[in-house]
Order: sequence, then structure tokens, then C-alpha cells
Amino acid sequence: MAQNNNSSSNNLVVRQASGALEQMKYEVAQELGIAFPQDGYAGNLTSYENGSIGGTITKRLVTLAEQQLAGQFRQ
Repeated sequence: MAQNNNSSSNNLVVRQASGALEQMKYEVAQELGIAFPQDGYAGNLTSYENGSIGGTITKRLVTLAEQQLAGQFRQ
């Protein structure tokens, strides 16, 4: 994810997760058959492509969180 000097409200709660999220972005793009530029600039991708990548990442993160929460409450 490119670092821009804009007024984005997207702040990582766990800063160490930045590398993992970056890697996930490239993996998801590859799985979806989208050629994500290695320089990280996604301005040449369509809104649909960017949305597909972001939506898939969100679904995965929610699934991971649900699995972790379910594991916490099993006894």
C-alpha cells in the first residue's frame, strides 16, 4: 500500500501488520488474476479491480478474526 501524504483515516492498530497486509494485497491480486504493479502504484487499475482486491482482503481478515474469536471461547 503506497504511503501518500493525504488525509486518510486508515490507521493500522498494529503497525507491525503493515508488511503482512502488503503481502496479502499482492497475493489476493494474483489469485484474482489482476496484475498489481510491483511499485505499489494502483492508479492504473480500474475501480472494480481495486475494489475486488480490497473486498477480498476484508473478507479474509474478518474470517481470520472470527476463527480467532471462536478459538478463544471454546472450552
